Amino acid sequence: MINIFTHPLYGKHDLDSAMMSLWNFYKKNFLTLFIISLIISLISQLSTLMVNFEEIKNMTSPNEIIDYLRQKIVPLTIIMLLSLLFNVILNHYILIKPVDSSAGTAGIILKSFKYFLPYLIIIIIFSFAGSFILVLGLLALVIGVFFAILYLLMISFFILPVMMSEGDNIGNVITRTIKLSHKNLWPNLGWSAVIILIYLVLSFVLSGLVMLPFTGTFFKALINPENTSSLISVATNPVVIFLSAVSSALLMPLFPIFSFILYFNARAREEEIFTGSDESSNNQIKVEDLYALPKKEEGEPEQN
Repeated sequence: MINIFTHPLYGKHDLDSAMMSLWNFYKKNFLTLFIISLIISLISQLSTLMVNFEEIKNMTSPNEIIDYLRQKIVPLTIIMLLSLLFNVILNHYILIKPVDSSAGTAGIILKSFKYFLPYLIIIIIFSFAGSFILVLGLLALVIGVFFAILYLLMISFFILPVMMSEGDNIGNVITRTIKLSHKNLWPNLGWSAVIILIYLVLSFVLSGLVMLPFTGTFFKALINPENTSSLISVATNPVVIFLSAVSSALLMPLFPIFSFILYFNARAREEEIFTGSDESSNNQIKVEDLYALPKKEEGEPEQN
């Protein structure tokens, strides 16, 4: 286990200090974080090349579309698993590198592999539980769905930090994730909403910049649906795919860094409570302290 107390993201935070810590960490480790994120983004973008949208556009039967996608299920699953693996690597780098300067990137990558299978199992369990929570959210209509999604995302932020800091026992990871994420529930939800909103706004701006040279094609397709094929060709253009991957890589480290800020904030508060209760018990006034000891008679031995 590493000493998390020396990590630059460790400590009690408010929203301002959390955002400042995130920005400072992002700037200091930008190059490595960007390279790992770019690899993840390029792997994810492969799914765009795997699916022929022109063929799907010409299909009239839903069964045809399902059969076509079923044929792609194996390569698409491999792409998804690779994306998850590199996400684990990214999180492991954020945890280890600041507290162990001697750790090489290759070593960090190799050691992160042991977390992949437990993480995958937890994600599957989390998906089933999340589906149930989303169904409950649907009962409360739109607001309920948004709250359910935010709640699930907030909990998911804790999974990898807990696993990598406290061990990969699946039962312990699930228990600690639930406990720590609910320890400071409303601030955690509020901070998560802020970082998600920031991510969405920045993502929208960067996506707009990437598609700016193709604005004419977009509006033509919007005005005349017959030009949709030209829009599909733009979306599958290798240059657009690469630029989209770059823009995604710029933002991808935000969530893992924020995850560790949430986790370390919860741990710092937990440690404070534990230490405080321990100190208060040591300094507790006893009943006998309120009274003077009886006066010792001459020649009487000392009492302990």
